[in-house]
Amino acid sequence: MRAMNRIPEISAEDLEKYSSAISLSDMEIFVFPELLYSLVLANIMSPRIWEWKNDPWFEKLDSMKPYKKIQRLKQFIIDNYEFNLDLDTWGLTTKESEIERFKPFMDEKRISQSNALFGYEGDKHYFSLDIRKHFGLDKYNSEIIPYWKTETLEAMDAFRFKENYNVGAGECVSLSTLYAAALFIICDIPLEDIFLIATPLHSQNFIIVNDGVLTNNRRLVTKNMWFNGTDLTAKAQRALRHEQVTIVANNTGFVHAVYNEATISAASFELFRNKLDAFTTTEITFEIMANFLRDRSEYQKCFQIKYMRHGKAQYLPIERAYAYEHGSPYKVSDDATRDKLLEEIDEYEFYTAPIENRIQLNKLADYLKDNPISHFDEASMRGLAEKIDCTGDMERKMSVIEGLVDFVHLDPELPDIENKTFTGPGPIAIQPGATRDEITAYLKSLRETHPVADLAFYAARDLAITNWAPFLKAAMERNPVVIEATRNLSDDELTAVFEQMPNESIYDGSRVAQPDEVWNFQRGDGLERAIALADVWRARHPEDAIQIEAKTDTVELLLGEKTVTFKSAKQLQHTVEL
Repeated sequence: MRAMNRIPEISAEDLEKYSSAISLSDMEIFVFPELLYSLVLANIMSPRIWEWKNDPWFEKLDSMKPYKKIQRLKQFIIDNYEFNLDLDTWGLTTKESEIERFKPFMDEKRISQSNALFGYEGDKHYFSLDIRKHFGLDKYNSEIIPYWKTETLEAMDAFRFKENYNVGAGECVSLSTLYAAALFIICDIPLEDIFLIATPLHSQNFIIVNDGVLTNNRRLVTKNMWFNGTDLTAKAQRALRHEQVTIVANNTGFVHAVYNEATISAASFELFRNKLDAFTTTEITFEIMANFLRDRSEYQKCFQIKYMRHGKAQYLPIERAYAYEHGSPYKVSDDATRDKLLEEIDEYEFYTAPIENRIQLNKLADYLKDNPISHFDEASMRGLAEKIDCTGDMERKMSVIEGLVDFVHLDPELPDIENKTFTGPGPIAIQPGATRDEITAYLKSLRETHPVADLAFYAARDLAITNWAPFLKAAMERNPVVIEATRNLSDDELTAVFEQMPNESIYDGSRVAQPDEVWNFQRGDGLERAIALADVWRARHPEDAIQIEAKTDTVELLLGEKTVTFKSAKQLQHTVEL
């Protein structure tokens, strides 16, 4: 047992990575990709997520099929968490300081290839919205960037303590890692079937269930939904359609677009690539054609729809039919409800004769009903172009066809594996049905040989079984919110603020909150408040000696000539000088 609880040594060159497992900002995860899965494992070890199994919402889950379980989980997450990307939550830093910090691990050119905060722009159309203005960065100079820290499950839950929040919250990486842990624990999905996908501006998961399921922040996207042509789906597609995929990770390891060495199993990555390709590819049927026109409205002007009213043929510009879809349960693409939709449309919208230079969608429907087409079949695609006879201009016809091909087949820009070396410590081999204690014991047994397993305990912030140096390095260097928020307080007022906070941690046991978590959620165990106060004091009085002495149920904080004592329930004994 002593060997299992032994804390592995951290080399000097790994200290930055281990401290990043504490702060878990997006940029740190892109530089140190092991951190992405370490947070999944930290959430899997969290007692908080195991409590979900007792929630009445998940009663009789064992009798459900996998996708039904996932739908149940989705609604629980929607009800209990919201998406949050508030710049004020975790504070700001500068490009210059972060590039200098990461210089030993990744140069500026390479980091800018994988992270939007450092210059990546991906598809120019996607970034034409002015990305800094979109995220509220335009009020700062171009060198200012947000930390955008990824929240643990406990920090997500703690948003309930913040003003104007009624439920938990987190940014996209927080939600994707939460989903991954919950899919395993609540829905019994094997870890090898859950792939995390990180792009420079987004993080989501691909789950190998049925035809595939994609998580997108709080929501799910199935293959049918991927091709339904709605605005919601277009937003869900945005990252994979317009961004380079930087990291793909599962329990076997990761592959990173920039690094030459991949730790993911080559077979696992090939499975992912094939399943994702099948998910983002479909045959061209009438329903898909109609969904395409819903999504790509610029092509609607080539089409009309025929409708029989009182025995007489009438013709409607297809854009009018799509306009009436809004607020209606009926769809142009649905054979069962199309006529009901047309029935609702005022008769004066229709023409009594076919509209010149527009193809009748009904005729195309009959053609496609018996001739489903694959996008890679050039002959049948050319035949389809001949059916789109809205104009004699073949170039214009092929423009429609090219748009359709783009709609029915997406080839995401995954990391190029041609020149990568696949090597790693092996999979995290935990199976659905294992208990939390069994999983924690197993991960402890891997710490000496598996970096991701070791980093998981740092992502969990458990100071009883981790080295304190990474935690304190992150606390003193990357918690700007508490320093800025207390800037106008005198030293005595500052001390009083932390003394008067509720002696209540957002973490169980010997897990410890960072200073900005203490401030954001206005509570903390005595040890957490002592570290937060030390962080602010160090920024104000860098010349003062600072010492933290944890004594099981109390913490003494020495600030120069001043001593502050807090009560603590963390049961930790440790002395450290800052």
